[in-house]
Amino acid sequence: MSHAPFLPPRTPARLPLLLGYFIAVGPAATDMYVPAFPAVETSFGTAPGTAQLTLATWFAGLAIGQITQGTLSDRFGRRGLLITGTAVFTLACVGCALAPSLFALALFRAIAAVAASASMVIPRAMVRDIADGHRAAVLMSRLMLVMGVAPILAPSIGAAVLAFAQWRVIFLILALYGAGGCAMAWRLLPETLPLEHRHRLHLAEQLSRYGTILRERGFVTHAAMGAGGSFCMFAYLAGSASVFIQGFALTPSEYALIFGLCSCGLVAGSQINARLLPRLGLSAMLRLIARVSLAATATLAALSFAGVHVLALIVAPTFVAVSCQGFSNANSTAGALSRHAAHAGSASALLGLAQYTLGATSGLLVGLLTDGTPRGMSALMLCGSLAMAVADLLRPRT
Repeated sequence: MSHAPFLPPRTPARLPLLLGYFIAVGPAATDMYVPAFPAVETSFGTAPGTAQLTLATWFAGLAIGQITQGTLSDRFGRRGLLITGTAVFTLACVGCALAPSLFALALFRAIAAVAASASMVIPRAMVRDIADGHRAAVLMSRLMLVMGVAPILAPSIGAAVLAFAQWRVIFLILALYGAGGCAMAWRLLPETLPLEHRHRLHLAEQLSRYGTILRERGFVTHAAMGAGGSFCMFAYLAGSASVFIQGFALTPSEYALIFGLCSCGLVAGSQINARLLPRLGLSAMLRLIARVSLAATATLAALSFAGVHVLALIVAPTFVAVSCQGFSNANSTAGALSRHAAHAGSASALLGLAQYTLGATSGLLVGLLTDGTPRGMSALMLCGSLAMAVADLLRPRT
């Protein structure tokens, strides 16, 4: 499928930048659109909270896409699927921009998500193709630095678009992003999975492979930590617009500043993580972050259910909880994939399936619990952090 040269023994300096661009499609396509929820509901004449349906279908599409893209990349290689995925994502974003109803928008968002999954699961597998253990975690942290620009800039771009144009323009910008990714995958991206390492499996064999991965305790517990973190993060993504724009009466631009602040914490966490890993080790870092995240979300939930309506007091624990994901994402991924070099695509797919299935669930629950207060968002964030802490207790110590 691909005639690109294979990756040389020394990793090209540009590879983290390239992979970061691809994997950033997730936060870019999510966060740029979040400030537009009220505008979408007004445009289609639907009730508050209904726009979160489109976020739930986006996460559901990511879950479906992750389980298929990883398996296909183990069979056909990484580069060709990235080219195809970015091309379909581009077309689906154009469909979102032209959607005549909320249902059509949700459908195109699901299609875009399935395609975008290639840009999210395959870079993780490519990292495992070339690195393991601490080195993989450090490389993942560098990817987080690149992809971290997306959640910082995306909501501000979305808010700026809303100030001068309709929400549909946001999806045209995302289509340009996808087209750029397709061009870079075609021209610049090397292949990291040589022909002799590819696997052609029938359905029964693939299911058996998944079973083998799921029987490995290290994978399950690290994946559970990542999934719990995703549940927490997606509760924040789906609920924060309603909390801050409707509950605190902030403008989309003011909300974008808070969103950007939390995103800066996410990126800073990933870079601090890369520096602390050689000193503390992967296991100790995961244990520490699970506890800090639990403390932050418990504080946020306590303030929310106590009826505290002070912006700074709600933003502060939210910032800490989101920042924790910058530490846990790279480490839980590296821990989950560590023993699965022979089928990194399949293991990465299962990891993504767990994360985005819970993300879709979290998005739907936030929509049901939206009441103009932080209670629903904070309760779900606490549930995610609690799952992280429990999985950490069950994780094998290495």
